[in-house]
Amino acid sequence: MSKVIKLKKGLDIKLNGKAKKVLVKSNEAKVCAIKPTDFLNITPRLTVKSDFVVKTGDVLFADKKNPRIVFTSPVSGIVKAINRGERRKLLEIVIQCDEKHEFKDFGKANVNSLKREDIVSKLLESGIWPSIIQRPYAIVADPGITPKAIFVSGFDSAPLGPDYEFVLNDRKDDLQTGFDCLKQLCGKNVNLGLKNTNSIFSNFKNIEINYFYGPHPAGNTGVQIHHISPINKGENVWTVNIQDVAMIGHLFNTGKYDPEKIIAITGSEIKKPAYVKTFTGASVKSLLDDNLKGECNERIILGNVLTGEKTNEEGYVGYYTNQISVIPEGNHYEFLGWMVPGFDRFSATKMFPSFLTPKKHYSLDTNFHGERRAFVISGQYEKVFPMDIYPVYLLKAMLAEDIDKMEQLGIYEVAPEDFALCEFVCTSKIPVQRIVRQGLNLVMKETN
Repeated sequence: MSKVIKLKKGLDIKLNGKAKKVLVKSNEAKVCAIKPTDFLNITPRLTVKSDFVVKTGDVLFADKKNPRIVFTSPVSGIVKAINRGERRKLLEIVIQCDEKHEFKDFGKANVNSLKREDIVSKLLESGIWPSIIQRPYAIVADPGITPKAIFVSGFDSAPLGPDYEFVLNDRKDDLQTGFDCLKQLCGKNVNLGLKNTNSIFSNFKNIEINYFYGPHPAGNTGVQIHHISPINKGENVWTVNIQDVAMIGHLFNTGKYDPEKIIAITGSEIKKPAYVKTFTGASVKSLLDDNLKGECNERIILGNVLTGEKTNEEGYVGYYTNQISVIPEGNHYEFLGWMVPGFDRFSATKMFPSFLTPKKHYSLDTNFHGERRAFVISGQYEKVFPMDIYPVYLLKAMLAEDIDKMEQLGIYEVAPEDFALCEFVCTSKIPVQRIVRQGLNLVMKETN
């Protein structure tokens, strides 16, 4: 039976630059890149060299610890470069795209007639498996385990987040096949979180639909898991982005791994915010060319402004990217800026008169408007953290590297994105998400 969860804690940050529900044609990317750095807890082992000819779906590298987990090419073409960083860390595999668009054939299949092992093997072989994320730890799922539940969020509540109903309106067949596949993987609980009862996603079969009302982070799978099926020590839950569910369905319906996705191009520094059709690893320049206002120094972010990764026009779309945000770079200082009346300033509190216009949208830059200082317990985190967890005490346990205390305070339920709003409202400018990631890495290292 469906549940209706009403969240009061959280914060909607209203920014200018929401993507209009229009699909525009972008310049065709001539090069793309797969970045091993997108995948946490993965040690890559290359299977290609420069000048190798590859098809879409050919293996580029595998995980040394679990060679069954492979990462495949999103396009057909020639391996142009293999870029490394310090200590020969593998950063990018750059591919020169051709015009043939050749696909490796993995074979069509009826999901409902396959055994679970066959589905796992096909997902692994095609390279789609890394789209399945495991909690705790928020890492690529272990194919050797069966989760107690799988969660998919049908909406994105983050600032300027994409509208998945618009993005996936014509992919209902792929979505249903994808959900059927997840049902076979889990054997029971496949949960879809929606924000309204008249969603186009409300009629899918083999899933449990739950409704979440309230401000961001209502759309985060971590929040939805916490309210529907909390994670205890020794339990595992998987999450999948809803665009990746359609990609999984497409694999079984056509036999092809097609990494095509629709990305929201958003932000106050975009001339015409809209949606563009592209593919995993496409060059950022091909998506933003001639669409930047150029009125100031911009920061290009792969993802939303709270959790995204800073990049530039020479960068590439990440494996998990569904949005690109462009906002002004915060490279200016305001003397006694806190004394300015602040009619055009956003505030999570009622510090500025702007709270009198709650529907107003803002063009925010990346300035911190403060500096690192002592960890002040002010109750700010609790106002935007809609979980039955004490965020400040959990963070302090992480800083103290006290694993027993972290387990008692709920470390297995959280991921860095769940603390993004805490970082945003933090008076002390604490890098909260980085601390959470370090805490998760420590627990994973010490307990596995």
